[in-house]
Amino acid sequence: MGFAEAVKTCLSKYVTFSGRAPRSEFWWFVLFAYGLGIVFSIVDLSLFGETTTIATDGTASVSSETDFAPFTSIFGLAVVLPYISVSVRRLHDTDRSGWWYWLGLIPLIGVIVLIVWFATKGTAGPNRFGEDPLNTA
Repeated sequence: MGFAEAVKTCLSKYVTFSGRAPRSEFWWFVLFAYGLGIVFSIVDLSLFGETTTIATDGTASVSSETDFAPFTSIFGLAVVLPYISVSVRRLHDTDRSGWWYWLGLIPLIGVIVLIVWFATKGTAGPNRFGEDPLNTA
């Protein structure tokens, strides 16, 4: 599955928590979400950020910051449900319940375990969550 197809699939299955998602679908959507999030952060910073230049003893310090990030916030709200749903479907592909997603609430260890599971090859053939997404496409 390519980048455009993965993003289209994830956005069309906005809140579909049933079924399975192959690794490519999950990781391409993660790249899309984080990449566009960074772009929107830069746009918010350039439009609404404050730039301060402080010169002391011939040295200059420049800092930029903003507490107002409307584009990043709206994008984050728009992709949070598709991100959770593709994560649950990815867990289903590894024959794990979607409830394992709550493991991410355990600091550091939970996130590491989830990343390993998300990177693990899915179950070959059908499992209790449906047909193999790589063989049905």
